[in-house]
Amino acid sequence: MPDDIGPWLAANAVPLRTLSAEGALEELEPLREPLNDVRIIGMGESTHGTREFFQLKHRLLRFLVLEMGCTALAMEASESAARAVDAYVHGGPGDAARLLDRLGFWTWRTEEVRDMVEWMREHNGNAPVAEQVSFVGVDPQRCADSVAVVRAFLLEVAPQRDETDFLDVLTEARPGSRPDPGQRLRVAAEDLVAFLVSHRGEFAGRTSADAADAAVWHAGALVRAADLVTRPLQTENAEDSAMAVRDRYMAEAITSLVAATGGRIAVWGHNGHVATGTYANGVVSLGSRLRQQHGEAYYALGLLFGEGSFNARRGDDLEGDAVAHRVGRSGRTIESRFATAVRGDYLIDFRTVDPESAAGRWLRDSHNQRSFGSNVPRLTYRFHVAPVVPAQEYDGIAFVARSTCSRPLPPLSTARR
Repeated sequence: MPDDIGPWLAANAVPLRTLSAEGALEELEPLREPLNDVRIIGMGESTHGTREFFQLKHRLLRFLVLEMGCTALAMEASESAARAVDAYVHGGPGDAARLLDRLGFWTWRTEEVRDMVEWMREHNGNAPVAEQVSFVGVDPQRCADSVAVVRAFLLEVAPQRDETDFLDVLTEARPGSRPDPGQRLRVAAEDLVAFLVSHRGEFAGRTSADAADAAVWHAGALVRAADLVTRPLQTENAEDSAMAVRDRYMAEAITSLVAATGGRIAVWGHNGHVATGTYANGVVSLGSRLRQQHGEAYYALGLLFGEGSFNARRGDDLEGDAVAHRVGRSGRTIESRFATAVRGDYLIDFRTVDPESAAGRWLRDSHNQRSFGSNVPRLTYRFHVAPVVPAQEYDGIAFVARSTCSRPLPPLSTARR
């Protein structure tokens, strides 16, 4: 291969001696200069079930909060249920494991994510308000908390308007689960928002301004969820699909967060969302939308691994336990090339590469990368790759030589609330 990446990687890789979440932050100092003018740092992952990815992202969050003024973590998790997690990390009541369960994704009910949430709570308990970090969900899926808040509020202030059984479908809202060209569910949710907004002053006087504002916000979350579930998964124009709507709402939530805070924002999501490309047959990713809106102030850091195991659900199973899946090295992927060029775990920044150099040409050529979601095919997952132009879709890579499975928290003793 005339254009190669190996020598440049060997010369520019920043080695990571440990992937522990508690590892020394000095190892991450080489990130300071590349991130100096960045407001939004996307932290990806090629699997939703790799322990080392989660630990490294926890460590990156520590660095961003303690050293670079990060004030929020925006996570690919239920925007509805994440408000309770945010209250917890700011010293509120609750139990971390139960709150993570309410997010509705098995992927985040792990020891690694719990440890990160507990660190956020500890940090906030000792930090001035301006230096505290918030937990923000940006995914319009899973709205059980919003349904409960809106229903309770209506029962208190307008019981005659409590005809909200139609909202029950949104408690477990998934993309494309109730396709409807007329989007009647969304229209009903929008009518509910309009009702709450038009009577906000009256309702605030009978309850409180905070309660009225919370009810309006949660009703707005139900509109986004209704839009998501009533869109089809496959459309002639990919931008009209449920998955495109999902990434669009996530990007809008992050942009609103940027406008509301003076600090940096860390974004936690799959590589497919964080990267500045497309996925699923043309869906414009969250990262692409952030790049369009914020330019170089958005930095996409992909997380890749060489070989090992990770957790995922089998096939189309949406309720069963995640199980270990194993893959070895594959000569057809960029992961194999990265593993061959530099041994061990490391960070690499792509923004400094000369585009006319051999490495620059390699990074701007199309290759294959591994990509696994929360569910993977039962037999063929080992061969699951996606095309990538590394320097166009990522600004940098964190490479983990060996992946091991994330560690699920024990089942809750009582039913989820």
